[in-house]
Amino acid sequence: MPARSEHSSLPNAAGVGYKPQHFQAIMEDAGTVEWLEIHAENYMGDGGRPLAQLRHLSERFPISVHGVGLSIGGEGPLDPDHLARLKHLVDWLKPASFSEHLAWSTHDTHFYNDLLPLPYTDATLTRVCDHINQVQDLLGRQMLLENPSSYLAFAESTWAEPAFLSEIAKRTGCGLLLDVNNVFVSATNLGYRPQEYIDAYPFDIVGEIHLGGHDEDEDDHGRPLLIDSHGAEVVDPVWSLLAYTLVRSGPKPTLVEWDTDVPDWPVLEAEAARAASALHAVKVAA
Repeated sequence: MPARSEHSSLPNAAGVGYKPQHFQAIMEDAGTVEWLEIHAENYMGDGGRPLAQLRHLSERFPISVHGVGLSIGGEGPLDPDHLARLKHLVDWLKPASFSEHLAWSTHDTHFYNDLLPLPYTDATLTRVCDHINQVQDLLGRQMLLENPSSYLAFAESTWAEPAFLSEIAKRTGCGLLLDVNNVFVSATNLGYRPQEYIDAYPFDIVGEIHLGGHDEDEDDHGRPLLIDSHGAEVVDPVWSLLAYTLVRSGPKPTLVEWDTDVPDWPVLEAEAARAASALHAVKVAA
């Protein structure tokens, strides 16, 4: 399968997570959307409509490939079959960016649907760095690592999350993907100010910024519990946190994710337009 993408980097502009039901609308009028993200695992087959659509999209838009199944933080070795399929996709598509999560989702032969959290310890740091080095060596490119949504804190953690991510990047040469909604979700669930997290973040190695919707719930004690669902519009406090972030980071490729209860294209494009406005405000201020 020939390589199609001619876009070697993402623009400092608004993008969206691509959904096949939006293909025709995007090709006819993408509005403010200047780049697209796909989930790697949806495009690891040998052909068919998904790859045909992706080839068309990659001729027009920079593409970011986002993995959700590598289990970078898992205790066991990375799945060689999964890695091989990922390499095949990346080799022909030549995307502008590739990213994965600081999380684990496999144990022995079991695969879990959730991206599960990790304790931030020296042992975890070594394991994650080893896995990232393996991925980067195989793909022949830098990857970005995304901060997780957290619902609990581990007593054995000895690193703050921004410092942990920064150290991973220092040891491996990977970049970072800052998910602003994940910061807001974690801060609410664990009881800290999201701005403090942003203030500690190493923006010089951030390749993408993400934001999305979340669900509101309560824990067993009646306290707010936010669930990173990517199934609703971005809430105003997360937009405010994005603005706070962009003042510190400067313009970055900024993606709106909407993965469940996916709306019609005009609704998603309107979210992207709001992200584009936030980026424009930073560019004007600069």
